Amino acid sequence: MPQTTIKFIAADMDGTLLDENSQLNPDFFPLYQQLEQNNIIFAAASGRQYYSLMETFAPLKDRMMFIAENGTLVMHQGKELYSCTIEKEIIHEILKQARLVEGAHIVLCGKKSAYIETQDSKARAEICKYYHRCEIVDDLLSIEDEFVKVAICHFDGSAEHVHPLINEKFGDSQQVVISAKIWLDVMNSAASKGAAIKHLQNELGFSYEETMSFGDYFNDVEMLQASYHSYAMENAHEGVKKHARFSAPSNREAGVFQVLNALLK
Repeated sequence: MPQTTIKFIAADMDGTLLDENSQLNPDFFPLYQQLEQNNIIFAAASGRQYYSLMETFAPLKDRMMFIAENGTLVMHQGKELYSCTIEKEIIHEILKQARLVEGAHIVLCGKKSAYIETQDSKARAEICKYYHRCEIVDDLLSIEDEFVKVAICHFDGSAEHVHPLINEKFGDSQQVVISAKIWLDVMNSAASKGAAIKHLQNELGFSYEETMSFGDYFNDVEMLQASYHSYAMENAHEGVKKHARFSAPSNREAGVFQVLNALLK
């Protein structure tokens, strides 16, 4: 366990803070209060949409910090602290390339809402888990918003079926990250959860050594690298574990809670 003061904690959601059924343990709310009493900032750091995170943490939505959309948008008390957007012209290029991936379901992620074209009921149900404010549109290319990323779902696997085609064209110019087994995100090349945390370190005055984070998948790597007290979950992808200094029990065992309870004691 850390011997130095912790001032900031960020935890990924799916596979990390949430259990195997994607549910938040009700014990989180009294735990958050203890962290707050110790002047520790806690942020949910997720690929999920800001509006989705606000619903999950509804009792704390006016107090908590949210690092949403894989670090492209940071919100606190209804105010934007940081964002990393993509130009409309580049967004259109990404959308056109994504449409070439057979079996892919595309989510265009803006600050106001998420947007989808798919008519597939299974895909819509999956998308709505993470994007609670979502509009069904006829043509994604016609949308006006400030865009933070394009998320692509493929039920046969994002690494095998989406990454090769998308990374070949955009890997050198954008951030292309496999965020889950069936999800891939395309963001600004400067965007990541880690970049968002580094911005907060500079703006809020806490250090790398005072930062703790928890993650399980490749979209968490930069966040772990931005934190001295970096924890990979026991259930994390093996390729992610090498980027963490410490290990936490699995999300099935409420590993984040175990580490934080020990920290508070």
